[in-house]
Amino acid sequence: MKEKNLKKLSAERPNVVFIIADDHRGEAIRAFGDETVQTPVLDSLVASGTACRNTHIFGGLTGAVCAPSRACVNTGIPIFRAMIGKDMMIREHSSVIRPDVRLMPQTMQGAGYLTHAIGKWHNDKASFARSFEGGDKLTFHGMSEHTKVPVYDYDLTGAYPKEQEYIERTFSTELFTSVAVEFIEDYREDRPFFLYVAYTAPHDPRTAPEPYASMYDKSDIPLPPNFMREHPFDTGDMAGRDEKLARWPRDEGEIREHIADYYAMISHLDAQIGRVVEALKAKGIYEDTLIVYTADHGLAVGQHGLMGKQNLYEHSVRIPLIFRGPGVPEGKQEHALASNIDIFPTVAGLCGVDLPEETEGISLCPIFAGEIDGVRGIVGSVYRDVQRMVTDGRWKLIRYYRSPETNTGTERIQLFDLRSDPWETQDLSAEPANAGIIERLASELASWMQASGDILQDKPVLPVTSLA
Repeated sequence: MKEKNLKKLSAERPNVVFIIADDHRGEAIRAFGDETVQTPVLDSLVASGTACRNTHIFGGLTGAVCAPSRACVNTGIPIFRAMIGKDMMIREHSSVIRPDVRLMPQTMQGAGYLTHAIGKWHNDKASFARSFEGGDKLTFHGMSEHTKVPVYDYDLTGAYPKEQEYIERTFSTELFTSVAVEFIEDYREDRPFFLYVAYTAPHDPRTAPEPYASMYDKSDIPLPPNFMREHPFDTGDMAGRDEKLARWPRDEGEIREHIADYYAMISHLDAQIGRVVEALKAKGIYEDTLIVYTADHGLAVGQHGLMGKQNLYEHSVRIPLIFRGPGVPEGKQEHALASNIDIFPTVAGLCGVDLPEETEGISLCPIFAGEIDGVRGIVGSVYRDVQRMVTDGRWKLIRYYRSPETNTGTERIQLFDLRSDPWETQDLSAEPANAGIIERLASELASWMQASGDILQDKPVLPVTSLA
């Protein structure tokens, strides 16, 4: 089919390039005020689109937060109703999406889109098979070395047996980008496409190729204001894999090196996304394509004395979310509260696609249209059976539990004023003047837990000594 006809069809219902990164925390983009990291391509998408700066993940019930976060993004449903698996909290990887739940790519396919996947899925193969009618360089693993990536070719049967898996040596970010570019260049269908590109960067091992590996000098890397040598109490997950990536107590020089390597991975990823953008422009369909950029969760990398994402501080639960394309305002940074379960409804709304009845997320399209200021009064997040969080955008309450399963964790709360303390350095929970704020947030957290089907909804939100 002639490309001008493809462009016409795309203008009526836009093509979609949905990009999801692994471990990219919300503030680590230069356009968002980080003066160290270099992200010119993402900056350009922010300048020509809308960035939803206050988007939080729903959370996870195991240390592998990637899988439940991706399930929330692709179903628009809280993990307690989107996923299945006995004893989800204590299983190392709980990744199975319920078979009766319709996913974002599955819904787009039903609306006439050709759905094509590249890269990391990390949920079950059955949910993948019912969502995509094509794909390339597919991996169902949580992580790997970036130059030793176990991948599959697309399998029409949906089985993806182990014997069909093979190793690719091209650096993962470049590998996935190259096949995404090929898909765009070769596309000739008379229907719009939904291209899902799931990177494994900037997840460790943080081994960016040159010249990116040498882009950041660790001696020039500023430590974040909330750097700590040690976290002041047991969060319930102090000895997991991620926390062992740096020595205890945390050393300033070592943390600077980790941040430099993290930023190198992000800048390399940014450049590769630029190749996708250029392919869309060369095809003549850039202006008719909705580009979405997000991540499955954030990462501490030394903040609060932590290294991983197994916590509910902003660096771990707040993610980048950028929309650019038809129906999206240009040059807007939106600070309304959002959850990652809202991403699917927003994509559907921008594409004129009806949502499945079971979807629980809320479209951000009315905010884009200027009809309302926000869709949520609060957002919450969960981690295993040891942490729960709620924020109204200014005040944030984190509730910590002691796990009977692992005998880890601490019975306590933290309260932060994100307006005056965005780095969460001052716990205000002990100040008597804040008792009313704590009680209000505790009530909202309890209601949110019940509405979400939280497995801890019957546990008290406040520890008995919190207001003594």
